[in-house]
Amino acid sequence: MTARELATLPKGHLHIHLEAAMRPTTLTRLAAERGVALPATTGFTDFRAFAEMYQGLLAVLSAPENLALLIDEAVADAAADGVVYIEFGVSPQYHAAAFGSVAAALDAHLAAARAAGQAHGVEVGLMVTVDRTLGAEAARELAGLAASRAGRGVVSLGLANEERGHPAAEFAEAFAIAKAAGLQSAPHAGELAGADSVREAIEALDADRILHGVRAIEDPELLLLLAERGICLDVCPTSNVLLAVVPDLSAHPLPQLLAAGVRCSINADDPILFGPGILDEYVVARERIGLTDAQLADCARSSIESTLASAATKERARAGIDAWLGKEGS
Repeated sequence: MTARELATLPKGHLHIHLEAAMRPTTLTRLAAERGVALPATTGFTDFRAFAEMYQGLLAVLSAPENLALLIDEAVADAAADGVVYIEFGVSPQYHAAAFGSVAAALDAHLAAARAAGQAHGVEVGLMVTVDRTLGAEAARELAGLAASRAGRGVVSLGLANEERGHPAAEFAEAFAIAKAAGLQSAPHAGELAGADSVREAIEALDADRILHGVRAIEDPELLLLLAERGICLDVCPTSNVLLAVVPDLSAHPLPQLLAAGVRCSINADDPILFGPGILDEYVVARERIGLTDAQLADCARSSIESTLASAATKERARAGIDAWLGKEGS
């Protein structure tokens, strides 16, 4: 008897930063075409070095047509991994020079996402991502732009970059703007900072989902709160190891989070920098972390049900997950 095929498990991919979804071969080709040095993608030893490498990826995307290529390939790769809904973390402010303004850059993201989704049969949403290090005013401006595209492909507001020294409460006004427009609140928390950062994201930003959030395991009362409210943690196992959030995969708290009734999704974060794509991360969760197929199916359900994916996508995914779990390995 063989294991159920993880590629056929319908899943959402909720924690993936767009630029880092680039194929390594595409990075190499675009760097040559642009005449820029090939950006480094390995060798970081801490979060600051990792963040600098991420910024280096932008050098090959300065031509507008390369953004559409990136999105199309990333959605195609997601479809091959069994993804039926993907929510890219996007930073249109990084592409303002190429498109003339932040608003024009976001609209280009949206157009490319619609085209790629239709081409590959995957529903695509965009999480407009606030950079913690740029301050509250920039966050408010970006939140207003995201809110103006609610219902047109923008589905959430994120909050990324260095947690330490940039508490979530500083961005409460920006997230209130997003929530008022019907967007989800999906900040990073509980990665570089501890359980208190997760609680703050809930209390100050009214979080619907938490990207990472694994350090909630440090606070049993917080686990109860997450379970009670159904807040999903968008977990990235390999990322957590490579950025020293957990010492190794065998020590990853994902099984304990699930046992506590906390919703969790499984994600790749930054594949070109960390290595695994989402299908690889499901394999890691099964083979290295020890999740059962029932637990993997629960994570897949959470990756769909905790989002603003369409009712049709949710219904189709639920049926597919139930069918996958009901099918014995053969």
